[in-house]
Amino acid sequence: MKTRTDEPPFPQHEAGYCECLPGGEVVCRLCPHECHVAEGKHGRCRSRVNRGGRLWTEAYGRVCALQVDPVEKKPLLHFHPGSRCLSVAAAGCNLSCLNCQNASISQASPSEVPGRELSPEDVARLAVQTGSPLVAYTYTEPLTYLEYVCDCARACREAGVKNVLVTAGYVNPRPLADLLPHLDAANVDLKSFSDEVYRAVSHARLSPVLATLEQLRDAGVWVEVTNLVIPGLNDSEPMIRAMCTWLAGHGFADSPLHFSRFFPHHRMQDVPPTPVGTLLRARATARDCGLRHVYIGNVDLPGAEDTCCPSCGTVLLRRSGYHVEPQCHFSGRCPACGELIAGVWG
Repeated sequence: MKTRTDEPPFPQHEAGYCECLPGGEVVCRLCPHECHVAEGKHGRCRSRVNRGGRLWTEAYGRVCALQVDPVEKKPLLHFHPGSRCLSVAAAGCNLSCLNCQNASISQASPSEVPGRELSPEDVARLAVQTGSPLVAYTYTEPLTYLEYVCDCARACREAGVKNVLVTAGYVNPRPLADLLPHLDAANVDLKSFSDEVYRAVSHARLSPVLATLEQLRDAGVWVEVTNLVIPGLNDSEPMIRAMCTWLAGHGFADSPLHFSRFFPHHRMQDVPPTPVGTLLRARATARDCGLRHVYIGNVDLPGAEDTCCPSCGTVLLRRSGYHVEPQCHFSGRCPACGELIAGVWG
């Protein structure tokens, strides 16, 4: 990754969710790290900086990744399937995952990554121009540049475009509450159901992520959950059962759960890919716990991402890669048995 040494031309944007202390230090209250940021220093997210005793976000309007994706790539399988989604990212992340596949932009500050300046209105306009009814804030951790995401989400709503958040969910409740009125769907990366694993792999904790899931649920945001299954870390049957039991018992029985296959990345090059058998067993455990829509991703396995009626088993949407093929006239209810299928279908 090439580091930029020149002063970025992008305008600075003052950050919210902070407390200025005597002596010039600032406490960032955006996420549970609650970094104490000294003059001239960045928080753990690498995108929020103390200048002159005030906190600034260097990520506002500084887009380092922009492309049109299928919504299935997020992954969201029960939210406007087959739709185009304008994906937007700025650099930075408040986690330090050893297995991060986007480390070149997530583990860097905005000034270290080439980018282009886009106002919130620009993002909304590009969504309309590209025929994308959805905008996804993704690839890095969008909650670290929440001010920009909130402004983009407002502009997109005004343009008739829906907003999708792809996140690890490591945020404090009050900042998240400011985004919720403008948010339509979220995929939350639940990395494990162990505080020990969270600390070892991501330098974070489990409980704030569970709180985020509940806050999204209570706000009526459509939620899907991804669990990357890593051999030897979070793949044990007891841990998967504990996670699925919690989800089923906290209002997520109808929320899709995506078990994703791990491949070596970043600082975990010595860990082998997840055996397909492990993923199949995880799916069986999840179903046994009462989860009704369980998918397997990042693997070539026929039927692994098909949407089926949980009551009668009728295949409703068949998927091959990101291609979606309806198998019947489906608009949210199984035509064979009448079962209502949870989701946002159009």
